[in-house]
Amino acid sequence: MGESFTTADGTQVLLRRSARARRMTLRVARHGGEVVLTLPPRISADEGRAFAETKSGWLRQVRARMPEARIAAHGAVLPVAGQGLLITPSPLSSARIAGEALLVPENRAAGPVVRAFLKHQAQQALLEACTRHAAALGKPFRAIALRDTRSRWGSCTSDARLMFSWRLAMAPYPVLDYVAAHEVAHLAHMDHSPRFWAAVERLMPGYAPQRAWLRQQGDTLLAWRFGD
Repeated sequence: MGESFTTADGTQVLLRRSARARRMTLRVARHGGEVVLTLPPRISADEGRAFAETKSGWLRQVRARMPEARIAAHGAVLPVAGQGLLITPSPLSSARIAGEALLVPENRAAGPVVRAFLKHQAQQALLEACTRHAAALGKPFRAIALRDTRSRWGSCTSDARLMFSWRLAMAPYPVLDYVAAHEVAHLAHMDHSPRFWAAVERLMPGYAPQRAWLRQQGDTLLAWRFGD
């Protein structure tokens, strides 16, 4: 484990050093709320602690805004494609949606089952969306991969491989569709230039509300825990 310290107001801070860092940076992880202070090699731990103390008010505000962790367990209401579904034990072998319930096998822990269900939903929805957008753009992709990422909802590599967070399966479909359009647009423009955003607009006219939803509500998706 890395070195850590506690600020005067009781905040636990993990200290990390990076040879590539040019300045001190303090961030709060979107998953779990861990506070991480990154220091360049030339900065001492004492200087880092002093810097963190000056940011104590900001840290309190950021952590106060973060949603509380939610557990995917029997009786919880989980969003699937933006609709709240009651996780309900049932004599089934696999999870499925029935009305306003997400039925899960009664003899298995709900978390891993629900996570697998969401990954399957995300794979299907993202493959459809990316295939549609890639055809409209005239730029094929090579593969789609799903991860449980914390800092980004999707990415595109220079060799046309697309990666997405499977937690997008919990978001309303237009939000997932926007992320798919965003990453497919990178097949033509590997930047965030005006040409890139024009491509996103062509693929998904009026995408601004979906982008805003992710900024405002995305942390609620990251707050869910599935027994890991």
